[in-house]
Amino acid sequence: MKRIDHSHLAPPHPRSKLQPVETSDSPFAERLHKLLAHAGIASRRACERLILEGRVKVDGRTVKELGLRVDPRRQKILFDDEPVRFERRVAFALYKPKGILCTNADELGRMKVKDLMPVVSLRVYPVGRLDKESEGLILVTNDGALALRVTHPRYGVTKIYEAWVKGLVTEDEVKKMRKGVHLSEGLAVLEAVQVISRHPEQSRVRMVLKEGRRREIRRILAKVGHPVRRLVRTAIGPVRLGDLGPGRYRELTREEIAELTGKGRGAEEAQE
Repeated sequence: MKRIDHSHLAPPHPRSKLQPVETSDSPFAERLHKLLAHAGIASRRACERLILEGRVKVDGRTVKELGLRVDPRRQKILFDDEPVRFERRVAFALYKPKGILCTNADELGRMKVKDLMPVVSLRVYPVGRLDKESEGLILVTNDGALALRVTHPRYGVTKIYEAWVKGLVTEDEVKKMRKGVHLSEGLAVLEAVQVISRHPEQSRVRMVLKEGRRREIRRILAKVGHPVRRLVRTAIGPVRLGDLGPGRYRELTREEIAELTGKGRGAEEAQE
């Protein structure tokens, strides 16, 4: 890939000797230009230019390279020698009703998750996918590091779903799903499958997965001959839907956030 030369935007001063700022490996670290944009300094692209112009400092050192990851919780960030104020990081558990979109923009003006949270003035967004016809738990936050921990496969955050499907699900079909079902992207393997109830007309199945492919649960069940009639996500890692009603939400507890970010007791035990 051809590299773009940004040197014309900010020619270095001939006497300038900048000491490089080390990129942070903190789970809360984000790219500097994204953090500045999130703080309302300018657009992401404009923030890149501001960095190249030498107007941003991290821990007292001027930064002129793009791609630097910093942790605003641990590092001091200045723009034009003034401290950058970041919004309070928040995270909510919300019951998304059927028919609501998981997006912050829709050209057709359809109801979105953020529309269910009119009293939350912060710029939050839904984490991960939950298609329009599905319902249940979704996390809403303005914390990019938390969102990454929840969505990236390497962190292995489990999601639990309950599906009401057409027909009677047999034990042979359950075994097939446990072994893996071939989808267009490859083999889809569930962490666990359990039939809660089964009848000739309809069965109820609980499924656990760590992946996040598009409409994965629906496609797996369709492959074994049981189209989904209703699909509800009941858990994301340590966060449970509980007694939340459709359209209702609550702020995550410190313990839930600690486990999601790999700092809780449950996460530590899982790694042993």
